[in-house]
Amino acid sequence: MVINETFDLTNCDREPIHIPGLIQPHGALLVVQASTFQIIQVSSNTLEILYVPPDQLLGTSLLDLLDSQQIQQIQQCITRDFESINPLNITITYGNKYYHFYGIVHRHNGLIILELEPKPSEQTTDFLDFYQQVRGIITQIQKATSLLPMCQSVVKKIREITGFERVMIYRFDTDGAGSVIAEDTDQELSYFGLRYPVSDIPKQARQLYTLNWLRLIPDVNYQPVALIPDHNPLTNQPLDLSLSVLRSVSPLHIEYLQNMGVTASMSISLIQDQKLWGLIACHHTSPKHIPYNLRTACEFIGQVMSVELANKEASEHSDYKMQVKLLQAEFIEALSQANTFLEGIESIGNKLLNLVNATGAVISSGNRYIRIGQTPLELECHALLNWIKPNLHHNVFTTQSLSKDYPAAESYKDIASGVLALEISQVHHNYILWFRPEEIQTVNWGGNPNKPVEIVSDGNVRISPRKSFALWQETVQGCALPWKRCELQAIVELRSLIVGVILRQADELALMNFELQRSNEELDSFAYIASHDLKEPLRGIHNYANFLMEDYTEILNDDGVEKLETLVRLTQRMEDLINSLLHFSQLGRADLLTQNLNLHELVQQVIATLNMARPDSKVEFRIPQTLPMIQGDRTQINELFTNLLTNAIKYNNKPEKWVEIGYIEQHEQQKHSSLPLYSRIFYIRDNGIGIAQEHLEKIFQIFRRLHGRDEFGGGTGAGLTIARKIVERHGGRIWVESVLNHGTTFYFTLSITVNK
Repeated sequence: MVINETFDLTNCDREPIHIPGLIQPHGALLVVQASTFQIIQVSSNTLEILYVPPDQLLGTSLLDLLDSQQIQQIQQCITRDFESINPLNITITYGNKYYHFYGIVHRHNGLIILELEPKPSEQTTDFLDFYQQVRGIITQIQKATSLLPMCQSVVKKIREITGFERVMIYRFDTDGAGSVIAEDTDQELSYFGLRYPVSDIPKQARQLYTLNWLRLIPDVNYQPVALIPDHNPLTNQPLDLSLSVLRSVSPLHIEYLQNMGVTASMSISLIQDQKLWGLIACHHTSPKHIPYNLRTACEFIGQVMSVELANKEASEHSDYKMQVKLLQAEFIEALSQANTFLEGIESIGNKLLNLVNATGAVISSGNRYIRIGQTPLELECHALLNWIKPNLHHNVFTTQSLSKDYPAAESYKDIASGVLALEISQVHHNYILWFRPEEIQTVNWGGNPNKPVEIVSDGNVRISPRKSFALWQETVQGCALPWKRCELQAIVELRSLIVGVILRQADELALMNFELQRSNEELDSFAYIASHDLKEPLRGIHNYANFLMEDYTEILNDDGVEKLETLVRLTQRMEDLINSLLHFSQLGRADLLTQNLNLHELVQQVIATLNMARPDSKVEFRIPQTLPMIQGDRTQINELFTNLLTNAIKYNNKPEKWVEIGYIEQHEQQKHSSLPLYSRIFYIRDNGIGIAQEHLEKIFQIFRRLHGRDEFGGGTGAGLTIARKIVERHGGRIWVESVLNHGTTFYFTLSITVNK
């Protein structure tokens, strides 16, 4: 028969194992309405266990079956945590005979579920016996130096207490697959070191393991016992047996155990951080019932071990954690001294790899990427980060098999099969990615991990449990070594420290900006007031000097006339300086009238005006490409280009002068990572006299001239200062590159118009 259908191999995950409507036969179950104590549902084996037929119990009161003291114990369970009370000592009297039971009680949706297991007549539950059973192993658990010695001590003790032929500790990895990390057995076949697939323990079974610390199956060949009636009469729904200790086992799990040759089993849950960490699994090849008092001792051992798991795992990595603390201290010091996040992380270098034992790392900030060690190419990192961002969980993403979920990574799995990503700031696009290479591994499975598909007699398709548990080896490719829990904790701590430094720096920067803004406003105000108020007395001095020259030229000698002419010239220059200072201060005070500007047309108009003002200047103006639309204040942008073009013409002594106005294409701007998204770099380049390197930082200072007062047409020296003010008011920056005697290029950034 050819099977053309596609089968969902997770069918086990949907099996309703919490509502089987059946229990195991080694005890009886009573369902009691909490408000009335009326028995509304019973297991069909009450005659064999309690010596009372089911029909005689249904509809009666629990008060008729148990004495007042026992009823009082059960009532306490309604208002208290039943886990702290179970098991109860229950005695049922028939005539002159007393029958003793372990009573396990819990409450669910207004119902009291009472399970009764017969207690051997010779058995007593003495605290001293319990203490003697567990005190030695508790001491061993606490004194164990690391995880594996503790696990080995526990399996040995559990086997000693219970008499099971095999006791194992089965640990789950991050993907849900399990492996046997400790074993004590007298059987020839060993399961130690073998792995088992996720599908061996379905999701809903894992959930029940977190609710019930201990689960016993005395005989897998038992005949299930039905409930009477089969549905809860109050809800007409199957009874939820999630917390039941007698709950019947899934037929698939029974078949699984039978395939293993296991007749009796017991499992004890190991819980860490409210999640299932692993199981203590006990197997026997013949039927084996473990009394409730011994099960209680085993459960207690499992709970103590669960508490110690975190301590043992922490002690295993104590040296690493010490190293991490030292590295974190260095990182924070570097960040504190750096101007930017990228600069601070970059200064750490290869130590960033040591933090999580990685072979490569990428630091991303904005559109910039810094690669350390062995990493994918920058374009590959960019695409990978975009894929990771939606998959972050609490600012972290981790995988040891990247190509499995992200096929594009197949081409670089040899350097980046394992990825650990940390988001520092979503707003500022600050991320760190760590990489680990592919580690080709041979994995030892307990049998073929792939579930077989069977065609049963009626032609239906069935997913069956695995039938072989012998060693089955698989070569695994595309996987890196897994990221350890302590490594994940290290980067989470690192993020907190980095964010703390960044926030502190942001507060300091905000305070500095506030003070700077206040100082700038005071300076603008001072410059405006000073220049405005100085103009009146200066104009008076200038006018009186002219009056003296007009009225007393014939009386004064040549030296006196020359001094008056110098005074007039100085007052004129002083007025020019004051006017420049006044204009500069007004630039900082005036509101920008931002609008869409056709920069190409505006520059053409500036060039036409300059040509009319300087008809004798023969200058070639070059515009290699059409200039884009920009956002800006028309008056100020006009002045910006006028000042820069005037300087380019003025400071040029070549017989053939030229000036080029252009901009840098977006793809060529990548090295300027600090640019806003919708900015462009414009330039004005000339073949003039150039500027010496030592003067490049000085030329933007107000009234700073590099030449004599009357050289190259004179001027106040405020033009470049005003140009810088205009660019900065538009949210950009300006800088200069120059070669003496060859020419100068002024670069500046402006916002372009974006069509949305």
